[in-house]
Amino acid sequence: MSSKRVLVTGGLGFIGSHTVVALQQEGFEVVIIDNLSNSSIDVLGGITKITGKTPEYENIDLRDKNAVKDFFEEYQDIEDVIHFAASKAVGESVTNPLLYYENNISSLVYLLHELNKRPGSNFIFSSSCTVYGQADELPITENAPVKKAESPYGNTKQIGEEIIFDTCKTNQEFKAIALRYFNPIGAHPTAEIGELPIGTPQNLIPYITQTAIGKRDELSVFGDDYPTQDGTAIRDYIHVMDLAEAHVKALQRLLAEKEKANFEVFNLGTGTGNSVLEVIRSFEKVSEQELPYKIVGRREGDITAAYADTTKANDELGWKAERSLDDALASAWKWQKIVKKKEEEEEN
Repeated sequence: MSSKRVLVTGGLGFIGSHTVVALQQEGFEVVIIDNLSNSSIDVLGGITKITGKTPEYENIDLRDKNAVKDFFEEYQDIEDVIHFAASKAVGESVTNPLLYYENNISSLVYLLHELNKRPGSNFIFSSSCTVYGQADELPITENAPVKKAESPYGNTKQIGEEIIFDTCKTNQEFKAIALRYFNPIGAHPTAEIGELPIGTPQNLIPYITQTAIGKRDELSVFGDDYPTQDGTAIRDYIHVMDLAEAHVKALQRLLAEKEKANFEVFNLGTGTGNSVLEVIRSFEKVSEQELPYKIVGRREGDITAAYADTTKANDELGWKAERSLDDALASAWKWQKIVKKKEEEEEN
């Protein structure tokens, strides 16, 4: 058990909040930075209910270089950062690229500026399998070529990794791990925290649960003419708690200071691909209800299939995704029902 203080940026967001829970349960002290642009302060209460401990919280916009500097001056003991804070909607990044470059790149640079001054600091970057584009071979290993990004969002992840790599090259005492996520879904089993998109969901699972609860009329399935078993696109859906636990393993690896490269990359997925229709069937099974959906045209920028080769994370991090697609969808559904109940209570 460790009482080391760790900074988690975007710690009230979907993956960030679940990682804060996993860190606290492992004995780490957590400080959260979140400007609430895509999250809610209520999440802090959910984290506290699960862990019995309220993490320290600062409302800071990481695009403000002076605010970042002031934070590190106040928190002299923080040397370890897990960086989630970023905009992440592919479609929005296409229509508003400058917002994405400012939010995702400048905030990263300002954080690294400060950490670079602290000998022996560690950094975990929330990256994405979008860096691979449509990979030539499946499953995708970490050695697969990084292809030209399909969207400004994907490009910010590629550029982010390059910036971190270049920083590591110039400072051997600085160590970093980039975790390339596949498709995180689900919620904490207590349903105290989960995925809460602001506005119309950009991701499949919240759209499914919002349709099932009656908030949306029907789900659009983008394309049934892909060269897959049922014609719908295939993705690697990983339970958010498995993903959160991987961040703890990555941090422990950095803190163990074993002789290794000071910049490493790991894929985080289940190693199994599921089509959109398979996800719908799984949801219908766990929720015991039929889901209204229609097939529409393909979406620009979408690839046919992506799923991870997780051998490296299994062997090097000692981590493996344990939870099933059914588990993840059942937890997402439980969370959605609680959200609906809270909304109804507020209306009354």
